[in-house]
Amino acid sequence: MARIVPSGVDAFVRDVGRLPTTRAGGRSRLLFAMDATASREPTWDHACTIQGEMFVAADTLGGLDVRLAFYRGFDELKVSRWTSDGRELARLMSAVRCLAGRTQIGRLLRYAGEQRRESRLDAVVFVGDCCEEDVDQVGHEAGQLGLLGLPVFVFQEGEDRVASRLFPQIAKLTRGAYCKFDRNSPDQLRRLLGAVAAYAAGGREALLKYGKDNGGPAALLTRQMK
Repeated sequence: MARIVPSGVDAFVRDVGRLPTTRAGGRSRLLFAMDATASREPTWDHACTIQGEMFVAADTLGGLDVRLAFYRGFDELKVSRWTSDGRELARLMSAVRCLAGRTQIGRLLRYAGEQRRESRLDAVVFVGDCCEEDVDQVGHEAGQLGLLGLPVFVFQEGEDRVASRLFPQIAKLTRGAYCKFDRNSPDQLRRLLGAVAAYAAGGREALLKYGKDNGGPAALLTRQMK
C-alpha cells in the first residue's frame, strides 16, 4: 500500500520549521484551496473529513479562520465565507461535487495574492493532483506570493510528472512547504494539515507542541525543531 514517503515528510517538516511566526496576536486566516476537477472525485470524501484536525489544532492557540476555495468545471472558481466552525466548513465541503475541467492554479494563487495585499490572509493550503496550465505562469504567480510573504503548503496526490516538478517549486517560491500523499494515507495528511494549522495560529512554538502531542508524522516536527 502506498503512503507518504518518510523522506518527503522530513523535508516538509524541515521547511515548515524554518518559517517565521505568522500573525502576532489576533486570529490567523488560512485559505484551504482544493482541486475539485473530475480526477479528484475518488478522494473528495477523504478531504471532507481531514479538515477537522485543523480546527482542533488551532482552537487553543487563539483560533483560526478558514475560507474554502475550489476550482472545477468550465472556468469555475468558488470561495466560501470565513468560518471558524469546523462543522460549517465540513458542510460547505460536503456540498461540493467534482466536475470535469482544467486546473486553475494560477488563478487561485492570484486570488490569494489579492487577499494578502488587503492583509486578510496569513497562509494557504493547496491540495491537488495535476497541473494543465503554463507552468512558468504558475511559477510567476507563486513568486509574487513569495514577495508578499504568503507561504503556500502544497499537498500533492498521486504521481503526475508535471505536478511533481511544479508543486515543490510553488512551495519553494512562496517559502512554504511541500509533501506528497495518496488516498491510502488520509490520517497522515490529516495530521500534517493539523501541524500547518498549529503553525498558522500559534507560530513555531505551537508547531512544536502539536508535533509532541500527536505523534506519528506530526512528531517529526518536534524532532526536526530540536
